[in-house]
Amino acid sequence: MILKDLLEGLDYELLSGSEQTEIKELVYDSRKAAAQDVFVCIRGAVRDAHDFAEDVAKQGVAAIVVERDVEPAVKELTMVVKVKDTRYALAVMAAAFFGHPAEKLTTIGVTGTKGKTSATYMIKGILEGTGRKTGLIGTIETIIGETHIPSNNTTPESYLVQSYFARMVEEGCQCVVMEVSSQGLMLHRVSGFTFDYGIFTNISPDHIGPNEHKDFEDYLACKERLFSQCRHGIINADDPYAAQVIAHASCDIETFGITQEADYRAEQIELYREQGSLGISYHLTGKKNFPVRVDIPGRFSVYNSLTAVVLGLHFTDSPEILQDALAKVQVKGRVELVSVSDRYTLMIDYAHNAVSLTSILETIREYQPGRIVTVFGCGGNRDRNRRYEMGEVSARLSDLSIITSDNPRFEKPEAIIDDIVVGVKRGGGKYITIPDRKEAIRYAMQNAQEGDVVILAGKGHEDYQEIEGKKYPMDERVLIQEILEEEKN
Repeated sequence: MILKDLLEGLDYELLSGSEQTEIKELVYDSRKAAAQDVFVCIRGAVRDAHDFAEDVAKQGVAAIVVERDVEPAVKELTMVVKVKDTRYALAVMAAAFFGHPAEKLTTIGVTGTKGKTSATYMIKGILEGTGRKTGLIGTIETIIGETHIPSNNTTPESYLVQSYFARMVEEGCQCVVMEVSSQGLMLHRVSGFTFDYGIFTNISPDHIGPNEHKDFEDYLACKERLFSQCRHGIINADDPYAAQVIAHASCDIETFGITQEADYRAEQIELYREQGSLGISYHLTGKKNFPVRVDIPGRFSVYNSLTAVVLGLHFTDSPEILQDALAKVQVKGRVELVSVSDRYTLMIDYAHNAVSLTSILETIREYQPGRIVTVFGCGGNRDRNRRYEMGEVSARLSDLSIITSDNPRFEKPEAIIDDIVVGVKRGGGKYITIPDRKEAIRYAMQNAQEGDVVILAGKGHEDYQEIEGKKYPMDERVLIQEILEEEKN
């Protein structure tokens, strides 16, 4: 491949060498740079790859892309290209390197503070219900056909995004739905292509601080970028900032909501509970009219499903296809119902701080359960205040708190539990401590009463427990099945 082909669409200055240079690979990690590669210098939160430019040049790379001046020795050793923003350059070059795979897919990006993960799985379910093989990139995992790749970031680096797109095309995918974080937009991880659809779920103060966003205005501005980079926008009209997002958008817009006037509205909202299951139903009105039922509890499921339904209506006119797809959707570790008994409801949720725990417990309280039993712990080597806060929230909103181990990391589980108990005592609720997580779950299941809701909080989609720097296999779904099998014998 000729370097000039990768630079097409970029404004750049050639500081040395020839743009006709043959290159073999595109890299942005200096440890992986080799002969005939083009190396892009990225400024990170901890390190600036420009500092390694001379070392990389000595390794024989074909070219280096920079955004600031480098030592003269670098220009003598290899070709140097200067651009305004190397992160943007990496995105554009990665798209070209993989043959612009986004142009061969229908691309859907979902942004917002909450609901992105659930919305993407619902959208994937609906698109596949219409017969379209769909890839997914998100907080939990990347899904390409039958392959599931655990995620490190909500939105991967642009090179990975493009490589995943390319693999999806090879696997015969027609669509891809992905979570688009504010960081992903700010750092150009989804630059280099145009989304077919962009979805805005909601926004609230988050990710503000060092190495993230300087203030809420910056956070919102980054979210808004998606709607200057997509052809069609789908916006939650109920969000207080919806009007601003719409005003700054350059795409055409559709809206959904519950309380505000919108193109699509959910009316006649009802919670339902049956045979150990919780869910919500409503009637869709506006451009289309039909009933919707979602077997995922909580009013937030109305908003999440509305995003999927509105998007799905661009691919099918059949309410039955949409209804059937939503009836089958479950999101791993996000209010995930596990069928074990008709007497009580058991669910797994990723709530691992006071805000998310409050949200799930208040949501479940709306269903008027017999009791709420919450099994949770807190991570080691993290802010101790989180432990006090989670303990107090659980004690206040649960009928029984079962305090156990989460990821103790380099701390003693018992010390973490002691901190949680401080908060529990502030809340004044009933509690017991069982350090072994499997035994804590066993206790909750064996002592569950008619109409109870048992919530296993904190681990969610994780399938490991981190102890003394090592990750050991531990999936709560597996633990539940082991407990059920052991009870039979």
